[in-house]
Amino acid sequence: MERNRKRARDSHTMMIDIVFPPDTNHLDTMFGGKVMAVVDRVANIAAMRHARRPVVTVSTDHFNFLCPIKTGEAIIVEAFVTWTGTTSLEVYTKVEAENLLTGERRLASHAHLTFVALDENGNKVKVPQVIPETDEEIQQYKEAQARYERRKNRRR
Repeated sequence: MERNRKRARDSHTMMIDIVFPPDTNHLDTMFGGKVMAVVDRVANIAAMRHARRPVVTVSTDHFNFLCPIKTGEAIIVEAFVTWTGTTSLEVYTKVEAENLLTGERRLASHAHLTFVALDENGNKVKVPQVIPETDEEIQQYKEAQARYERRKNRRR
C-alpha cells in the first residue's frame, strides 16, 4: 500500500517573538540555548503538521550561530518538512534577527532537525511522503538524502 503524500508547504510554520532582557546573556544577546529551544518547538509543529501524529526530536544537524540576536530585536523562525523516511521527518529551520526600528534582517542561524512520528503507544508510525514544490523546497529535498546518509554514518 502506497503511503499518503503531502506538500511541503502544508507544514510551513513561522514564529515571531521579541527578545527581552531575561532571554539574553551578559552581552545583551539571546542565549544560544533559548534560540535552540525555539527552533525545536517550531520544527516540532512543522513535523506534526505533516505527520498529524506526535513526534519526538531525534537529532539536530550543525546548528550554527551566524550572528547574535540582540535585546529588543525580533527573532523569526521558519520551518518546513524537507524529506521523509518511513517513520522519520527532516525539518529545515531558518532563524532571522530583525531590527524592529530599521526593518533590517540578518540570518542568525539555520539547522536541520530530524523527528520520528509515534502512535498512541509510543511506537514509530509511518509518515506521508513529502512533495516539494518551490525552488527552496526542491533544493532541500535533493540534498536531504546525503544528509540522511551522514546522520546514519554518525550513528554507527
